[in-house]
Amino acid sequence: MSDKMNLTRAQFDEVMVPNYAPAAIIPVRGEGSRVWDQQGNEYIDFAGGIAVNCLGHCHPALVEALKTQGEKLWHLSNVMTNEPALELATRLVNATFAERVYFANSGAEANEAALKLARRYALDNYGEDKTEIIAFDKAFHGRTFFTVSVGGQAAYSDGFGPKPQAITHLPYNDVAALEAAVSDKTCAIMLEPLQGEGGIINATPEFLKAVRALADKHNALVIFDEVQTGVGRTGELYAYMGTDVVPDILTTAKALGGGFPIAAMLTTAKIAAHLKVGTHGSTYGGNPLACAIGNAVMKVVNTPEVLDGVKRREQLLRDGLNRINDKYHVFSEIRGAGLLLGAVLNEKYQGRSRDFLNASVAEGLLSLMAGANVVRFAPSLVIPEADIAEGLERFERAVAKVAAA
Repeated sequence: MSDKMNLTRAQFDEVMVPNYAPAAIIPVRGEGSRVWDQQGNEYIDFAGGIAVNCLGHCHPALVEALKTQGEKLWHLSNVMTNEPALELATRLVNATFAERVYFANSGAEANEAALKLARRYALDNYGEDKTEIIAFDKAFHGRTFFTVSVGGQAAYSDGFGPKPQAITHLPYNDVAALEAAVSDKTCAIMLEPLQGEGGIINATPEFLKAVRALADKHNALVIFDEVQTGVGRTGELYAYMGTDVVPDILTTAKALGGGFPIAAMLTTAKIAAHLKVGTHGSTYGGNPLACAIGNAVMKVVNTPEVLDGVKRREQLLRDGLNRINDKYHVFSEIRGAGLLLGAVLNEKYQGRSRDFLNASVAEGLLSLMAGANVVRFAPSLVIPEADIAEGLERFERAVAKVAAA
């Protein structure tokens, strides 16, 4: 085998497990909000690696952090701590409600830690009968067996044998259903403050207040999964900051590393005390490379310029999508917050979000789906306004083609 391989999309089917169905193109280079494929074709990125590339591709601050730390220290394990991890944990504590941080590698791992902590906290304080986790239909919390079972999409959790027990799923935003379900056996209520994979659905203020009040009444913990909404995505550093509710546990990943794998679970000192030495762990959690990049992300994102800019860019994107819809009448609404927006397909175009995605790629735009009926957009938080305008022009051409088909 030569060092130089002729790599094609066809090789995916020959060497990879078939649980993904990637696009025909293979991107090879990115800069800012643009990427180029093997053939040199250019695309504007409205997908952001599914809300991961919060500062676009190859942001200078992140590249510099990787290079600098890469020449110092790569890995130690948690037998020892390291300076980048201590710095990032301190930044997260100073910027949020949290007093303690646990590092992991992915959103699923952070959510796994959150769920285990909630169960352990309940067991230690209230006994072995307090195990129920309440979650919500259409939720997505990761792909470990515990998190995928808590997520409210049976299609992802069925077919792997007996599931973890004491998990109740309720309709999202349904206060009456929540009031009827929460009891003294409930140890935690877990939710996304804005559902991502479920279709970009905003929580109502009344629903979030009910979650907090009922959890307090029954000595349960509130877990906010901010894997997708966190690190500036909604125009707040974390989405909870734009609500009247503060969670007991918060999970963050995706944008925290700007494209480098890292995640964290944030909580209070009182709750964190129940994960004593040996109760949970991660080989790579708190890795110096990952944390150095996480620090660089936080330095850039957690500023008024970037967070205010998210809200300005949201309005540009919303206005543009509404203008397109005024012409082609394909969407019933534009929902979401900040730069996590969903264009909901109307009755005529039900089930066709992939058609819009594929047509967009053909026009030089990368977008996403959030189920079969929602086209999802999660671009860089610092995407140039000129790229938003150009991306919308390309999307309009894609919409026109689907509408004419």
